[in-house]
Amino acid sequence: MGTRSNALDPQRARSTGSRYGRRNVTRRTESPFAASEQSDERRADRVAAGSDGGTVEQAKEACLRLLAVRARSRAELAQRLAAKGYSSEVCDQALDRLAEVRLIDDAAFAEQWVHSRHTGSGRGKQALAQELRRKGVAESDAVPALAAITDDDEEFRAAELVRRKLRSGTRDLDRDKTIRRLVGMLARRGFTQSTAYRVVRAELADNDAVEEGFGESLD
Repeated sequence: MGTRSNALDPQRARSTGSRYGRRNVTRRTESPFAASEQSDERRADRVAAGSDGGTVEQAKEACLRLLAVRARSRAELAQRLAAKGYSSEVCDQALDRLAEVRLIDDAAFAEQWVHSRHTGSGRGKQALAQELRRKGVAESDAVPALAAITDDDEEFRAAELVRRKLRSGTRDLDRDKTIRRLVGMLARRGFTQSTAYRVVRAELADNDAVEEGFGESLD
């Protein structure tokens, strides 16, 4: 009895080793499934329920969060919803409902965008038209917004930009280089070439007159 109790039973050893072996195998085979589950969870967060379960209400809430940051066109919102994984049917329904209560209004968006970018950033009509196209605003909504900018408005903003540039030292260049540089600057901001040349020549003439008057006052 004592011998049997102190000796290691080979059968029990094989059984125990087998159980431990199975446990090790089980742990190794579980890891791919665990990784897959974690990946699925991350994907669910990224997709925000998306086409596999995203509802119209969820899509609306996603849009409202985006609109709380800044105004956006319908096309911008549609792109963001699609990127989150919502189906086209869910997107359309959510956007239609927001449009019904005028939380989405591309005409109003275009008007606001044009005013802000023209007055705040000094963008010309050509640049503004390109920006609205990139944002998916239809021409029928973009044209009236752009029409609100008159030729006088364009020249006023362009003149402001030229004066600012002249104060930064551009006039140290010879006249032809100064004209080319200023016209190029206005063209990059979306002003027509005719407007750019007209404004630049007028501002340089005014600047010359001021400098001459200042010199005469010193005499």
